[in-house]
Amino acid sequence: MDNRTIPRFFMPIIVDLTQYIRNDMNALVNAHTKRGRSRSPYVGLTSNVLPEAQSSQTGVSSDYIQKPNHEWFVLRVTYNRTQKACDIISSADVQSYMPMHYVIDKEIGKKKRILKPLLPNLFFVYATREAVNSIIKKKGDETSILKFYLDKTRPLEENGKHPPLTIPFTGMTNFIKATSTESEHVRIVSSEQCHYKSGDIVKIIGGEFEGVTGKVARIAGQQRVVVEIAGLCMVATAYIPTNLIKFIK
Repeated sequence: MDNRTIPRFFMPIIVDLTQYIRNDMNALVNAHTKRGRSRSPYVGLTSNVLPEAQSSQTGVSSDYIQKPNHEWFVLRVTYNRTQKACDIISSADVQSYMPMHYVIDKEIGKKKRILKPLLPNLFFVYATREAVNSIIKKKGDETSILKFYLDKTRPLEENGKHPPLTIPFTGMTNFIKATSTESEHVRIVSSEQCHYKSGDIVKIIGGEFEGVTGKVARIAGQQRVVVEIAGLCMVATAYIPTNLIKFIK
């Protein structure tokens, strides 16, 4: 497989954000593209990434590859205005991703699986820096609600600010694999929660996390694989049995 190509099985979650996120963030609703084609109603879930969801009706091309001058940027939503930010990004015609996950919510003695953002108030946008700048500077009658998530490990730019955090294409592909499942056991973790068995990089060779690479760690009493985006977060998969782990370096 060409390393530049995102595997087909989770292509439908890389979409223009033409979905509207309800205020309570517990569900997403169906929407249509400007061409009138339906898109997956979920961002960051595999409930629609089944064989039938890989057809042309999703409106997503399986030929998505790395593009010149494009990078994965992280945008932070200010004022907790996620739905408004979604509207702004979707109108810009760029590829975007917002990881969602299921959580178990207890309400009056009943358990419900509901959707919530894995990283609240953060969007991932694949575009040129110029295109992202135009999104951030787009204003109506209010101050822009989107800002770059800055990389404070790099030197200041001419404007006196740290440069935007960018995520390598292959690293973002791996992150999407790890966060685009229906498992409610995917979680954001800290380094203190991770008890690594070694520093070796492994690859998951089966199950819903197949293809994910990271480090094996024991978290909450279970063996998991941890994927890190430097400067932003660490995410742990659900439990991974040893027979599905292959050491690659």
